[in-house]
Amino acid sequence: MLEKAKQLLKPSKRSDVPPFIVMDVMAAAAQREAQGAHIIHMEVGQPAAPAPATAIKAAQAALALGRIGYTETLGIPSLRGRIARHYQEAYGLSLDPERVVVTTGSSGGFVLAFLSLFEPGDRVALANPGYPPYRHILSALGCEPVLIETSEQTRWALSPKALIAAHQRAPLKGVVIASPANPTGTMMDADALSRLILVAEAEGIRVISDEIYHGLDYAFTAETAVGISERAVIINSFSKYFCMTGWRIGWMVVPENLVRTIDRLQGNLAISVPTLAQFAGEAAFEGREEMERVKHGYEENRRILCDGLPKAGLDKFLPVDGAFYLYADISRFSDDSLDFAKRMLNEAGVAATPGIDFDPNNGRHFLRFCYAGSATEMHEAVKRIANWLRR
Repeated sequence: MLEKAKQLLKPSKRSDVPPFIVMDVMAAAAQREAQGAHIIHMEVGQPAAPAPATAIKAAQAALALGRIGYTETLGIPSLRGRIARHYQEAYGLSLDPERVVVTTGSSGGFVLAFLSLFEPGDRVALANPGYPPYRHILSALGCEPVLIETSEQTRWALSPKALIAAHQRAPLKGVVIASPANPTGTMMDADALSRLILVAEAEGIRVISDEIYHGLDYAFTAETAVGISERAVIINSFSKYFCMTGWRIGWMVVPENLVRTIDRLQGNLAISVPTLAQFAGEAAFEGREEMERVKHGYEENRRILCDGLPKAGLDKFLPVDGAFYLYADISRFSDDSLDFAKRMLNEAGVAATPGIDFDPNNGRHFLRFCYAGSATEMHEAVKRIANWLRR
């Protein structure tokens, strides 16, 4: 009887996914702050700036009306239309609003994409290093994440050659592409992205393009998969460029034949996306001038770190093309990025994310720094890290 009772408390095997370590670092940093320490937060990929004033004003106006109810499952029609217009404004592309699905952040989009495209056991390719929840969500859904190592020769992005090699070893059903990428901040140019998507689709490999960091590009303009393939699934969010992480609002662009499938899934899993966030998201597009000023701040922070970290001793990092991340090689100082990050937090007061969060194979040699804070904080972080490493 007791043994049977214990089984009732046993979690499912599919729930046994690794933690998202950056959140553990964030909690540890908060604990240090509660003890009186001044911590510079460079761990979580979260803008320090608030949402656009236009978004906040729209949310306040909606709240003043009183009732916040459910919306259409796929999103408020005016928001879907505004997102479609964004593709015309930003990329010169005509997009049918019916292909737009509003989601609970990009995270909700990935769950919907993976559920609608893949069966349990399907193999899905991911660039390594890469965003941890890709592989964790896939695993929880019973799919097999296939990590493909990237290199300097491909600007730390998946190459058609590597994708086909993995496909020949055992058939792939999908591939997730990210440009700009997390944690590396590297980007694929239009030609590289087009070649990868076309090669994948020619082999029957479904493409999911993570474009959450679009708008935050410095080396060259980010290319959207919307203009390359009508079969690709695009995932984006208001979290990064529009500084709306806690609003939990994102979107997908999907092939026409997937719209009703995703409608059914979202209706059952979430009913609809938070209404207040949808009103704010629609208005956020009118705050681009404000967000461009925030982006220029990231560019200055990028310059501060690219100039300062090598002088501090961290002189090996990947190209910083976009997003707001710098992925630094710490092997000169440690072969244990988790321990290194803990010591840097406790002894230098700088919180960063250990590379093992993003790369279970070689991440012990890397650390990810997020530079979405203020320039003053970036200068102070460089100073603290330099003093700490010279002890």
